[in-house]
Amino acid sequence: MADTAIFDVDGTLVDTNYQHALAWFRAFRRYDITRPMWRIHRGIGMGGDTFVPEVGGPEVEQAHGDDLREAWTHEFDELIGEIQPFEGAYELLAEVKERGFRLVLASSGKTQHVETFLDLIGAKSLADAWTTSDDVAKSEPEPDVVATALAKVEGASGIMVGDSIYDAQAAAKLKIPIIGVRTGGFSVGELQEAGVLQVFDSLVAFRRALDGTPLARASR
Repeated sequence: MADTAIFDVDGTLVDTNYQHALAWFRAFRRYDITRPMWRIHRGIGMGGDTFVPEVGGPEVEQAHGDDLREAWTHEFDELIGEIQPFEGAYELLAEVKERGFRLVLASSGKTQHVETFLDLIGAKSLADAWTTSDDVAKSEPEPDVVATALAKVEGASGIMVGDSIYDAQAAAKLKIPIIGVRTGGFSVGELQEAGVLQVFDSLVAFRRALDGTPLARASR
């Protein structure tokens, strides 16, 4: 049993993945680099430090890495006003908290973006802590953000909730179980293969099924 629930933010609690993909596409195009949107989308869930060499290639990272990440920030800022929380995000967090868990909202995103998302959900009053890029050296699929989230509340044992195979890979490196939602666009099979224990189509469906998950009741 766990005492801490670690929720990924981007793509899990707020519907950001397609805005991320479009912002990356436009950032690449600033440097006359074109990557197909499907390939960009498949990389969403990685942090920018991993995304650029993975999707652009090592030569693009070497030539334009930091500039691309800065360009992405500008492009994403133009789209952030369109972003909305997923249905049931606040209600799910509130119920998990009520069931006795420490609640940490985990992101390696830029501080101003994370703050905006938490305000959209109304989650700051519920969370015991949250993370941003200021807290981690490397982003998913590296485990820094998950380890930092657990440490922020001095949790002994965590359960993670995420939307991508990269969340699952990060959690697996710390042997932290993970529950998945399909809001990131990954299939049930892909998430299960990455180590996700249970997969739900939505946050609403997840909340309805809480009693049958590791988030039924906290250990403390």
